[in-house]
Amino acid sequence: MLKFISFGSGSSGNCYMLYTENDALLVDLGIGLRTLKKYIREYGLSLAKVSALLVTHDHADHVKSVGKMSSDLQIPVYTTRKVHVGIDNNYVVRTKITPQRARCIEPDTPLILGDFVITPFCVPHDSSDNVGYRIEHDGIVFCIMTDIGYLTDQMRAMISDANYLVIEANYDAEMLSAGPYPEHLKQRIVGPGGHLSNEECGKVLAEHATGKLRHVWLCHLSEENNHPELARKTVEQILRSYGIVAGKDFKLDVLKRKIPTGVFELE
Repeated sequence: MLKFISFGSGSSGNCYMLYTENDALLVDLGIGLRTLKKYIREYGLSLAKVSALLVTHDHADHVKSVGKMSSDLQIPVYTTRKVHVGIDNNYVVRTKITPQRARCIEPDTPLILGDFVITPFCVPHDSSDNVGYRIEHDGIVFCIMTDIGYLTDQMRAMISDANYLVIEANYDAEMLSAGPYPEHLKQRIVGPGGHLSNEECGKVLAEHATGKLRHVWLCHLSEENNHPELARKTVEQILRSYGIVAGKDFKLDVLKRKIPTGVFELE
C-alpha cells in the first residue's frame, strides 16, 4: 500500500514523504534534518528506506537540508540541472550536494526509481526552475504541484489524471491586498512567477478534477495572507458552485505549515 505524510508545508519549510513497504521517496527538504529524524522516529519509520530525494525548486524553504541529508545518508538528489545550480548557489544550503549524489532530470521524461514511476513536469515560478511530480505506484497516481505562478495546460491535465493531489492554495486575495506586505512583494505573489490563490486553486479543481480524484491536500498556505479554514471554505464553496461536494466527491484537507500530518493511506 502507498502511504503519504507531510512533515511541513509553507514558507517555514516543506517536506513530503511517499512510501511503500519496501521503498520511500522524499519530496523537498526545507526543514531541519534533525527535525525530520525526530518525526521519522515518532512515526516508527526509517530513513534507511528512502531511496531518493526529489526537489521541486531551489528556494530555501524547499532545499535547506537537501545537501546535509544527501551527504549523511548517501541519498541521491533528483531535480533539473537549473535547480541543481540554484541549490549550489544558495547560501542557505551549507552542505552542498556532491556530484556523485546529484541526478539531473528532464521535464516530461519518466524515470523508474524503485517502486515508483516518476514524471516531472514544468511549474511556473520565479525560482531557477520549478517542477511538479506525477508519481505512480501500482496503478495509483499521486501528483504534487506547489509554488505555482499560473496554471499551464499540462498542469490542468495532470490534475485530471490524478487519484491523489497536493496543490498550492497560498493566499487569500483580500487578505493579501489589505495586508502589510510592500506593494512590490504583493505584485510578485500575484504575478506569473508567484503563487496560486485559494480562488484559483478552487476553480482549477472544479474545472479539471475527474471521478478518479479521491483526495486533495491544499499546501503551502501563507502564514500572513491565508488561514487554513478560509482556504478550505473558499475551495469548498467554489467546488459546490460547480456541483462538486468536498467530502463526498473527494476528500479535501489542508496541510499544516509547521507540524506533520497523520499517515494517509492511498488505496
